[in-house]
Amino acid sequence: MPGYELIDKKEKKALSKLFDDGGVLFAHGFEAKRKNFHVREFEKKISNFFNSKYCLAVSSGTAAIKIALKALGIKPGDEVITQAFNFIATIEAILDCGAKPVIVNVNKTLNMCPEELKKKITKKTKVIIPVHMLGVSCENREIFKIAKSKNIKILEDNCESVAGKYENDFLGTIGDIGIFSLDFGKFITTGEGGLILTNNKNYFKYCKAYHDHGHENNPRYSRGMDTKSFPGFNYRMTEMQGIIGKEQLKKINYILKENKKRYKIIENFLKNNFELRSIPKNSISNFDTFIFFINDKKQKSKILKVIKDNNFGTKNLPDAIKWHCSYFWDHIFNKKEIKKFQKTKDLLNRSIALPILLNKNLTDYKVLSKNIIETKKKNEKNT
Repeated sequence: MPGYELIDKKEKKALSKLFDDGGVLFAHGFEAKRKNFHVREFEKKISNFFNSKYCLAVSSGTAAIKIALKALGIKPGDEVITQAFNFIATIEAILDCGAKPVIVNVNKTLNMCPEELKKKITKKTKVIIPVHMLGVSCENREIFKIAKSKNIKILEDNCESVAGKYENDFLGTIGDIGIFSLDFGKFITTGEGGLILTNNKNYFKYCKAYHDHGHENNPRYSRGMDTKSFPGFNYRMTEMQGIIGKEQLKKINYILKENKKRYKIIENFLKNNFELRSIPKNSISNFDTFIFFINDKKQKSKILKVIKDNNFGTKNLPDAIKWHCSYFWDHIFNKKEIKKFQKTKDLLNRSIALPILLNKNLTDYKVLSKNIIETKKKNEKNT
């Protein structure tokens, strides 16, 4: 969050201009009818902002993961390692490539545990997908060191931490390929949509062709006579999404600044009263979500009620845990495998994730924080 909160007259005006300028909604061709190629412009602006050589805009974050896996050469029989706290889309993309998802538990960063990662690597491991969940980086230094020692590629799933950083590099630009989501609940949004970022020209060329039915965009031929070398699929972004993306990109620094103000209010109130999520050294959050832990189930229930009574909700934890924890995916993993994810499930069951929202002002967050602490103290007094 909160890209959708900031959709306003600027996006509306941009969409109106798209129709005034010819109304071409397709990101390719129709040169005589259009004034701009908005998706291509959006890609260039993303590349410049995030300091990535190449960017490809696609139809969703899920599509971005699958396309990136294909570019990295994933095929049936390969193993791809990712983490137990995650959105199910990452697993779906691995399965859709015919590969086997291998799951690593998370630690108190709520991201991939490097120590367990080492134990999961086999000769079949071809890619590691660290997932930067809810605003915070994985322990990149440790994970990347392990991957490099085994000559394994890194695909950064950065759907939920857009504009976060690690050692001054934007998340999603550090691995071999990185991906963003632009769905309606993400940091910036195009409604649906995704981005693929890489500094590798060959990966980019593959992704660009694959997402467009295999089109190589050979400059010697018209689109209708274009060349191809392998079959692709259709994961293209529309011009409407592209023009919205350009407007949303302008708001990133404002979102970061305002998110941080709200996040720091909660942190200052709660840090001496609760155990907080661990933030990796050298990581800079995008302050999307504030997460703290509660061991007492009764206390947790009361605090969740306070959150609701203050007209706040939670983000994924606990309201959507079943879609974000592999322990609950018995349609994918067998019982023996699911037992191995118990550690992550237990940790997530102790967690409360407060979304940072710009439609809530600083006073709202102060009042909420005070009420949470007051409820905790009352509960402790009565036990």
